[in-house]
Amino acid sequence: MLKFLFCLIFLIPFSYFNCWWLVPSFLFVLLFIFMFSFNNFISSFNISYFLMNDYITYSLIMLSFWICCLMILASSSLYNNLYYNNLFIFFVLMLMFFLFLSFSSSNLISFYLFFESSLIPTLFIIFGWGYQPERLQAGMYFIFYTLFSSLPMLISIIWLYLSFGSLSFYLFFDFTYCYFLFYFCMIFSFLVSMPMFFVHIWLPKAHVEAPVSGSMILAGVLLKLGGYGLYRVFPLLLFSGFNYNFMFISISMLGGLYVSLICIRQVDLKSLIAYSSVIHMSLVLSGIFTFNYWGIYGSLVLMLSHGLCSSGLFYLSNVVYERLGSRSLLILKGLLGFMPSMSLWWFLLSTYNMAAPPSLNLMGEIMLFNSLVSWYYLNTIIFIFMSFFSAVYSLYLYSYTQHGLGYSGGFSYSNCCLREYYLSVLHWFPLNLLIFLPSIFFC
Repeated sequence: MLKFLFCLIFLIPFSYFNCWWLVPSFLFVLLFIFMFSFNNFISSFNISYFLMNDYITYSLIMLSFWICCLMILASSSLYNNLYYNNLFIFFVLMLMFFLFLSFSSSNLISFYLFFESSLIPTLFIIFGWGYQPERLQAGMYFIFYTLFSSLPMLISIIWLYLSFGSLSFYLFFDFTYCYFLFYFCMIFSFLVSMPMFFVHIWLPKAHVEAPVSGSMILAGVLLKLGGYGLYRVFPLLLFSGFNYNFMFISISMLGGLYVSLICIRQVDLKSLIAYSSVIHMSLVLSGIFTFNYWGIYGSLVLMLSHGLCSSGLFYLSNVVYERLGSRSLLILKGLLGFMPSMSLWWFLLSTYNMAAPPSLNLMGEIMLFNSLVSWYYLNTIIFIFMSFFSAVYSLYLYSYTQHGLGYSGGFSYSNCCLREYYLSVLHWFPLNLLIFLPSIFFC
């Protein structure tokens, strides 16, 4: 693991030498080297003093590499306009550095440190390259929600070290006591970063004001840090979880159903996609809280598929925004006549967002359906309505943007370039590839 870390460190000076296209090329090379370092015969591998790699770590680091490469390629307008492009590359590499350390840490305090550090480059990307002046308010929402929720976790980590003597993930076991305060403090930071309903307000604000790269990394990877943290701390909280998890599953399922209705009345393109991320994360959260095999691996599959699909939708919304200067669904009509070839990618990613076959989303939702229905049979009703409304808002997103009479003020536009098709394919292709290799999720 250390060799990949040093490769990322030595990539950082390239951000000062105006090597815009060299950095994503090196990241792709590093991605493919990391891809072939996987050994599925043992549970943990590539272990050093403070780093380790297992199946969940491997999957999420692969996703981080992939999304970071794509967000640099998607932000080529910064390079063309010389809009602090070297500083942008620096922040992306620092973010990838912190994400790599967060996902591969074998110690709870180091995971906490890098988990919080990954918020800083994201905040600077939102502040520096966002669109409207409201990005300052959105950035403050983002940082205060996440920092305020992480303070109880830090206190509980200190208490855990004083009473347990170690913070290594390998040595964790269930304490068989039932302290709600300790249980809540350990998981609250992860609930906010996913985010769970009731603490989700920062996410649509941050997405709407962030640049395309900020939206891609937020939806693609940073929401998954919360799920990864829950994977790591729940070996300590099994007994407490069996007593208290029902509250969070209920909030997540009913909140996901309510947010599905909110999606149907959105008029901002990025806001609609951001609220759909809240719905998918509520399913992921419910699957993790069920404590069964289907739930754990179904939530991992849905995290990977949502990271690719949601990032692709945010990218397509930026393609339209760069041409028409608006994200309002009242203006963005008739795109089928403007960019007919790009409407294929709108259709594919919108249908994948509602878990149509043959997408990875479908596989994740089937696994989570098994998990949640086996946990409590009345979840069937809520899950049916959530699936129905996900089809409703995905079709609403596609039909409102692609059909209808085009905006008469959009006099000048250009069709899509090769780079934009390339990025759309790179978002869509892994969603199909992984569904044909389901055995890798059951290793």
